Amino acid sequence: MNDQPNRPHQPYDPYGQQPQAPQAWPGQGYQGYDENPQAAQQYTQQWQGQTWETQNHQPVPSAQAQAPDPETAILTPQSPPQRPAAPAGADASAPGYGPATVGGNARLTDAQRARAEGRSPVIEPGMQPAALTALLGLLLAGAAAVGTYALLVPLVVLQAVTAAGWFRLNGMWPARQGIALGFAGALAADAALLASGRSPSAILGTLGVWVLLALVLQLRSHADPDERMYGLMATVAASALAIVAGGYLAAAADAVTVGAVAVAVAALARALPLPTPASVVVSLLAAAGAGIAAGKVTDLGTSGALLGAGVAACALIGHRVASYDYPSRFVHFTAGVALPLAAAAPAVYVLGRALA
Repeated sequence: MNDQPNRPHQPYDPYGQQPQAPQAWPGQGYQGYDENPQAAQQYTQQWQGQTWETQNHQPVPSAQAQAPDPETAILTPQSPPQRPAAPAGADASAPGYGPATVGGNARLTDAQRARAEGRSPVIEPGMQPAALTALLGLLLAGAAAVGTYALLVPLVVLQAVTAAGWFRLNGMWPARQGIALGFAGALAADAALLASGRSPSAILGTLGVWVLLALVLQLRSHADPDERMYGLMATVAASALAIVAGGYLAAAADAVTVGAVAVAVAALARALPLPTPASVVVSLLAAAGAGIAAGKVTDLGTSGALLGAGVAACALIGHRVASYDYPSRFVHFTAGVALPLAAAAPAVYVLGRALA
């Protein structure tokens, strides 16, 4: 005779494990689901919060609807979901789409907005790069007054920044081979200048050799013809600018001092918050005044005004080139710093010899 009390029928467990009765919550008595159907809903976690899914997405019904399990909680949002935003190019007023939204879209840059509106995408470097240009120009002026080998230190820095800035200005980065080739050409030109007694023919000879070397290296490339031509032009231009910057080493010391001071003043004046035509005029006048002041210290005298205005005009051209076509912060602090000084180097040599 079975002396155990009557219990509800339990399913057979082949592993010999005894079924466990559900545990009661602290402070509450257990009440079976069969006796109280509301217990399942009481002990089931309820959905209270809102997430981005409940606000931006419609619930997707399954292909085959299934009957809900009486012991499964139904998650219901507290507010009706919103319609998803219309994709790009779709008509926002068409049925099935809500109002257009800009959520998640990347912010347009100033250059992109200008290009979209039909305006020029030129963004000038600003005051900080201009201050670095002025600092490097003053270093060139002071080093030229000390001696030739002292001038090499800021000149090598200028040539390295020129090569790197030109490649980044053309959207080619990283371009270690081209930057290294342009900088090596500048160093070769400096060595040739020192070996030849600062003869300008050393610059022309080095420039010709480096153009031929860049052509040979690009012909060995396995890139597409268009890419090889683009890389060739960028390499030749970067090498030429870095080599031509060696004109400071070929020019007379007084011309370098006056010209570098004039470029420094012109760069700072160009960065002032003025309209472009007024800023250009102010820069040229300021450079002429700086040329007069520096000319009084050197043997150039009042002719330093013409030298200052001439080199400032070339520097403004370099400044304009560094401002064109989606420039980045790296472009501003490389090409925006170096190109005004590099572009002024030929004028320093030519005007210095003419006015000496």
